[in-house]
Order: sequence, then structure tokens, then C-alpha cells
Amino acid sequence: MPKSDSSEMRRFLDVLLKHGNFTRAAKDLYISQPYLTQSIRNVEKELGVTIINREVTPLRLTTAGRTYYQYLTALENEKDYFNKQIRQYTHANQQVIRLGVLSSLGYYLLPLFLPAFLKAHPATKIELTEDIASRNEQRVLHGELDFLIGQNPETIAPGLESYDRGRDGYYAIIPNTVNWYQPHQAFINPGALPLNDLLQAPLVLSPHGSSIRRQVDYLLQKHNVTPNIVIESTNTATITKLATAGLGITFLPDSVHTQPDPERYNILPLPQALMSLNYFIAFPAEHSLNQVEKDLVTIFLTQLEADLAQSSTISCTTNTHLLSR
Repeated sequence: MPKSDSSEMRRFLDVLLKHGNFTRAAKDLYISQPYLTQSIRNVEKELGVTIINREVTPLRLTTAGRTYYQYLTALENEKDYFNKQIRQYTHANQQVIRLGVLSSLGYYLLPLFLPAFLKAHPATKIELTEDIASRNEQRVLHGELDFLIGQNPETIAPGLESYDRGRDGYYAIIPNTVNWYQPHQAFINPGALPLNDLLQAPLVLSPHGSSIRRQVDYLLQKHNVTPNIVIESTNTATITKLATAGLGITFLPDSVHTQPDPERYNILPLPQALMSLNYFIAFPAEHSLNQVEKDLVTIFLTQLEADLAQSSTISCTTNTHLLSR
């Protein structure tokens, strides 16, 4: 393997590919252009292959260069993982809590409780692993993560103990591009539209394996509907944007707040008996929590419970307004 510093070389390549030009890249890196050029040539000499295609403008990686770049990335990931593992011994007085969460779920949940927790325990370091629930579950079971944050605890693997905050409802976004859109209405009364019809419309969904998708798949099976899925995304924010932009109907939990826009889409509240979710925090059942970890669980539950109460108040107010029309 090349003797060059992997962190420096990946930074050089990142900036070079950004600008597509040695002169501008060197200026951005605050080094001389000859030094950057020679550094790349030294690596190519060590590898015995060309990693930069200099015959095109802007400059690009060759096929061998892409393989080398992937190697640098893997090496940096390994270094980062090692540093995180060793930190527990080099910083014995600083507790590190490793959390696993789906990125789109973390976007909503983490701001609700992490600020309060870190205010109570400012010396604690939080390390996030953002990945799908099934992979994070395995990481917790194998000791690579301390906690898993997810939704619908009845689906988690044996060997994990979980605490949940209470059930949350769902709503559908119905854009003005589908037949069931009601002009100039921000909200539609629950039950006003047949679910079977909505399920046959173009859909924007999360992929198989997500908690939301499992519930939608159950409804599709129950109503014997072959779905017309326009696109799938693991990111709830992306799904929301695509649905409100008219790509198709989607289903979202009440905790994902969507600003009403009656000229572009309707919001249809759904009965909890039809769809619901329950946010949870889980950890290995055999692990005995210390006080800091107990506080994390407590703050997670109390802060999310407060948010649930607020969401319920808004939902009840909205439904009361709808039913009185």
C-alpha cells in the first residue's frame, strides 16, 4: 500500500475533484501547485497505475483511481472506528454513549431530548450511528452501540429491553394531482375518503423494512391492492417534500409536522386503529444502566411525552374544528 498519509491524500483528491483543476485545488488547499501535482504522481508511482485522468476537463478519477479512493475512505472509516473504541480507555472519566437511529427519525427525535440530556450531563459525549433499524439492532446486540432509538417496539429483536413513550397517530397527504384532492381544503374529515381508493393512487413511500412501510404494506394486503409506488425514500423529509410537490399520496406520523397548504394538498387524519406508531429507546436486556444512562432514558421518555401531549392537543383541536364544519 502507498506510504502517503491517507487523510491528507483523500483531502487532496476531494478538493482536486471539486475544482477539476490542479491550480485552483492547490490554492484552495493553501499549498503550491507543484507540491500537489508531485504528491499525486508519487502515489501513482507507488501504485503503478494512473489515478487521475488528465485527458479530460474537468479532471476525473480513472477506474483505478476510484478503487484507490474507496480504499482511502475505508481506511479512514476504520481509523475513526478505532479512535472511538479506544477513547473509552484514553478518556476514562468521560462517558461516551453510542446511539443508533434512522437519520430521518433522528431529524425529528434527537432535538426533542438531546439538548436537555446534555445540559444535565455536559461531560458526556454522544456518538451517532445513522442507519436502518435492522442493522442498528444488530450493532446493539453485538455491543457496537449502547442504545437503539426507533418506532414500534413490538418489532425489535429478542434480547433488547425497550421503553416507549405512547402511541402517535398518522395522517395522509393528498396532493392536488390526484383525483381525491378536495379543492381549497387544508384538512379533510377523518373517514371522508375510502382508504381503498387512496391506496390505489400514486404513492410515495419509505422502502420495505421501515416501520411506516410495514403498516402501509399491511393495509395494502388487507385491501388486496397492488400499489402504484412512484418512488421510495428512507428520508421522511424527502417523502414529505415529494408528496406535497404532487408526486403522490403518502402517510406520515403526527410527529412529522406538515404546514397546511390547501391550494396544493389536503391533510387527512387517520384513526389510530388504522395506523399508529410508538417511539422507543432500547438497550441490551442484560446491561445494567448506570445513572447517566438511566437519565438518558428518563429524559427521552419525558421530553417525547411532552411533545406527544402537544401533538394530541393540536390534533384534537383540528379534528374538533373539522367535525363542527
